[in-house]
Amino acid sequence: MTPQDIAALLPDDPPKRVPGPPPKKRAAVALVLRPGAGPWPELLMIKRSEHPDDPWSGHMAFPGGREEASDPNLLATAIRETREELDLDLGPATRLGCVDPVYSPSVAKLRVDAWVFALDDVPPLRPNQEVQSTHWFALDRFLRHEGRATFPFTWKGNKIAMPCARLDDCFIWGMSLRMIDDLLDRLRVRPDVPRP
Repeated sequence: MTPQDIAALLPDDPPKRVPGPPPKKRAAVALVLRPGAGPWPELLMIKRSEHPDDPWSGHMAFPGGREEASDPNLLATAIRETREELDLDLGPATRLGCVDPVYSPSVAKLRVDAWVFALDDVPPLRPNQEVQSTHWFALDRFLRHEGRATFPFTWKGNKIAMPCARLDDCFIWGMSLRMIDDLLDRLRVRPDVPRP
């Protein structure tokens, strides 16, 4: 599937409002795709460094972060944060569109917008101190539900089966997995896309 095929299935901009109470803080991330070895592009993820003040310490995530007053919009936040965290300039990238924002009721009442980019050539990544490691996953692995499972999670005193994916010793869940699943659902409208 080409970047143009993916762009045709994505909205240009996120909706202004998301379900739930108004967010107190906003953030933005970049879902960066590059050509893969096979017919499917690869998706970039990071593993966040361990830090006691980070509620997502050690989690798998996408490059990005919280909005700053100097950012003209959340798209600029995603681009700035990607450059700061990975020394990756998204200026030459093709912006394909976005997936729906996600909302974190448990941490800071945070809304996170997510834009999808495609790069033909990705230079060597130079993670800063916020990033422990970088990982590339072929999209078809997610489409086939490779590594999908659930794990027990306690929320407000109730135990629930939380969806997750375990790929290459990486544990992906939460907001990042919700963004991935949104992207996958949009791709699956095409009959040639693998189903689990």
